Amino acid sequence: MSKLAINTAQNVNLDYKLIGLGERVVAFLIDGLILTAYITIIENLVEVSKIFDVDDWTRIGFLSLFLLPAFFYSLLCHIIFGGQTVGKIIMKIKVVRFDGSPTQWYNFLVRWMLRIIDIWMFFASIGVLSILLSDKKQRVGDAAAGTIVISVKKKHKITSTILEDITDDYSPKFTTVTQLSDKDVRIIKEAFLIAKKNNDFKTLTALKNKICEVLNIESELYDKEFIDTILKDYNYYTQNM
Repeated sequence: MSKLAINTAQNVNLDYKLIGLGERVVAFLIDGLILTAYITIIENLVEVSKIFDVDDWTRIGFLSLFLLPAFFYSLLCHIIFGGQTVGKIIMKIKVVRFDGSPTQWYNFLVRWMLRIIDIWMFFASIGVLSILLSDKKQRVGDAAAGTIVISVKKKHKITSTILEDITDDYSPKFTTVTQLSDKDVRIIKEAFLIAKKNNDFKTLTALKNKICEVLNIESELYDKEFIDTILKDYNYYTQNM
């Protein structure tokens, strides 16, 4: 399974495990089984229900109406579940933007519309070939929408979020930390962890100075202790507001 390294606008490096053909086909088949079961159930209910026994055209009309969600299944699931269908959830794979920015509904719409070319035309040969030949494992819909399919099997630890372990009796030190947003804190934490891992003391100092400048504060704490305190203070205030 290949990887794609992305440098975001905040200069944070992200490594994605790209998903090729195999897992995507399995996810597609799982979704197909779900749709087949749904369609079969709806057809049987309409067939046995006396409510729709007016005439054949009325029955066909109601059947078409009830089957409409199946037509939009993939699009609706991707929007509702943030880039996943039930099949993708089971396979632990997800559709994301290849530049690291949040995926929007119109990205999913483009992918869904181009399923006609990728999947339904020429027995899915176009989609299969584009995934096999693409460096980013993209089908035509992915290339047009600017998306990739990645693995989400790796469990996230608390260190990969903006959350911090703080005790019940924790006492915050910097009240102005509430001026920061979740996005700011996420960037700070990602840069902090990377710099700490690489013993990049220059970046730690620069990060501390930038935080002090933004929050208009001064501190005698060492760089690591200061940034760690900022992260804990932010969590304290957001959890108690």
